[in-house]
Amino acid sequence: MAKTLAQLNAQIAELQKKADAAKAKEAVGVIARIKEAIAHYGLTAADLGFSGPAAKGGKAIEATGQVVTRKRRKNVAKKSGGAIRYRDEAGNAWTGHGKRPRWYLAALESGKTPQDLEVK
Repeated sequence: MAKTLAQLNAQIAELQKKADAAKAKEAVGVIARIKEAIAHYGLTAADLGFSGPAAKGGKAIEATGQVVTRKRRKNVAKKSGGAIRYRDEAGNAWTGHGKRPRWYLAALESGKTPQDLEVK
């Protein structure tokens, strides 16, 4: 006797449920063996590679299996670049630190001196 599509789908669903239950039961045994090995050998989260950089969301996993949220640094105000030492007529400004900006080099090429561009 041939089975209908609905009967086949019901049989597939039942077999899938049995497979999922067996998988869950097996996972419980595996977890128990892992915990036993961790306790026997005195392993830490660092030994297992769980104490590295936190995953997204600042979370890490301890050896106990608990998810722990790590503290994050508070927003620190950025250090200012320093006082402006040079400015041109167009409003471009430079502190005098780092690479010379193009507007500064162009002003020097046009005949201006650094003293002409200094903020007084």
